[in-house]
Amino acid sequence: MTHILLVDDEPHIIGLLERALRADGLEPVSAEDGESALQLLDERDIALVVLDVGLPGIDGFDVLRRIRAGGSTVPVIMLTARSGTADTVEALDAGASDYVPKPFVVAELLARIRSRLRESAGASTVLTYDGVTLDMLARRATVEGHDIDLSAREFALAEQFLRHPGEVLTRETLLKQVWELDFDPGSNVVDVYVRYLRGKVGASRIATVRGEGYRWEA
Repeated sequence: MTHILLVDDEPHIIGLLERALRADGLEPVSAEDGESALQLLDERDIALVVLDVGLPGIDGFDVLRRIRAGGSTVPVIMLTARSGTADTVEALDAGASDYVPKPFVVAELLARIRSRLRESAGASTVLTYDGVTLDMLARRATVEGHDIDLSAREFALAEQFLRHPGEVLTRETLLKQVWELDFDPGSNVVDVYVRYLRGKVGASRIATVRGEGYRWEA
């Protein structure tokens, strides 16, 4: 049975999602606050977390940071009644897999859950190419056997390159996969982080394809 952890202090939302998940063949587990959620993650085999930002005690952002600090790569979909780009950026920077504003359409949330579960099931836990290794579970990166310190965004960017060596990845693709944001032609965030990553894995490993994007050299 695939267990989905629901973390929300609104009983009607928990009840609604529990019914929807069971109808979809999934098994919900629920918590009303962050501490209870973290305890359940330690005790149960959880495949995915649906996590509300506004929780009593520690908020959803802090819960997410503690999940990632413990080395867990469990997919986390954030829910929030707040609006604004700042909250979206904070959630994704903290390690969220997806971000859904309230009120939400249940069918859409279920589709996002299924998509993240498929990605998680199909993802290799260790990626190695040309002397660079990413351990997805330990969140550890090495170059020629030496540990390097990558931020969450740098790690996610390196993951995209190592999953597609030799392929040209456009800025649009990288912005969508790493930042979960629609393409903004005025943004240089991809170029900035590619520069950071080159400085840590070696500039020769990532080639610029003029007018298209970047390629991890095969």
